[in-house]
Amino acid sequence: MQMKKLIVIGGGPAGMMAAVRAARLGADVTLLEKNAELGRKLLLTGKGRCNLTNACGLEEFLGRFSGKGGPFLRDAFKAFFNEELIAFFQERGLSCKIERQQRVFPETDQAASVLTVLRKELDRLKVKVFLLSTVKEILVDDPAGGRGVVLTDGKRIDADKVILAAGGLSYKATGSTGDGLKIASQLGHAVIAPLAALVPLKTKPDFPKMISGLTLKNVRVLASDGKRKILSPVGELGFTDFGISGALILSLSGMVVKWLHEKKPVFVLIDLKPALSLPQLRARFIREASASPGKTIEQIFALFLPVELVKVFLTLVGVAGDIPVNQIKPIQRDKFIALLKAIRLDISGSLSIEAAMVTSGGVSLKEINPRTMESRRIKGLYFAGEMIDVDGDTGGFNLQAAFSTGYLAGQSAAG
Repeated sequence: MQMKKLIVIGGGPAGMMAAVRAARLGADVTLLEKNAELGRKLLLTGKGRCNLTNACGLEEFLGRFSGKGGPFLRDAFKAFFNEELIAFFQERGLSCKIERQQRVFPETDQAASVLTVLRKELDRLKVKVFLLSTVKEILVDDPAGGRGVVLTDGKRIDADKVILAAGGLSYKATGSTGDGLKIASQLGHAVIAPLAALVPLKTKPDFPKMISGLTLKNVRVLASDGKRKILSPVGELGFTDFGISGALILSLSGMVVKWLHEKKPVFVLIDLKPALSLPQLRARFIREASASPGKTIEQIFALFLPVELVKVFLTLVGVAGDIPVNQIKPIQRDKFIALLKAIRLDISGSLSIEAAMVTSGGVSLKEINPRTMESRRIKGLYFAGEMIDVDGDTGGFNLQAAFSTGYLAGQSAAG
């Protein structure tokens, strides 16, 4: 039986895993990468440590993707999930460890170690890797299947099937410039507008700039466009010179950016004391004020807040900090307590998609068979990775999706 010839476009996590899986099944695989090296974006993941995946169960994992992304990925995860991914690296000499929030990292704490394993596997399986090779178009002679690609230098490479895993638009410097999405669109596929996800947000009030660098722990955030709402779990939030960031904000940002794209007015409410109710906070304030009537309002506020936030709250409440706390008006006290539970920031935008960790949007899920990753429009063409319209939470979810869709695409194309 003649060996199938496969072309994989894109040398990121999805493309490399697709090439590895297809080659292990006996396909003759050519991997094309536009950069001078493979896995450039992979080296940045997890702040250079590479948060490979998350050790949570399948149902929780699926729930960490926005919209219909979770249900779409079910088949890919059944084919190759977190346990299989961990085993893949451990069998090749790279042990993994599980940290808080069940995030999985290589024992080395180095993304380069992950890339080394993938490169060695590509070499072992004799995958032909061509660097500095940018694809201009995918050739499709008829609906029966892809027939090859043409590079920007005019060179044509023939193949039986093509896997397109060229990434989205985030981290443009790593080569994610949307080339694959343009090619997919030229071939007639519907492409959902690429937007930033897992990205810091810009705010209209200027007080975040006053406390830039401050990180709050054990807070909760509610984001809303006036009708729809998203409530975060308890976690961390950070202030920047342009707005807000941190794990909670990154997790909400994908939906927030979509609302902004729809021209909706978006705001967030920060609950600084999620474990306490308004009556409990009021009782504590009265107790503290009664016990120390000689203390200033600023000193009492400091019992509830980080020192950096005290002056911000004095301004928002409209009260001088140097007057005795027993002179605070009930309306001022109640405003302070209300702010502890819901300090509002209007969202004016986000950082650019190039600064985002992942891309929301991409090739429409309606046009991809989730059981195979094959195009429903063009037989013999497969999609994998970030260029598919799926985006997940921080914590290893997006990288697992890339590896899983790549694995399934490679398996299906070779099978």
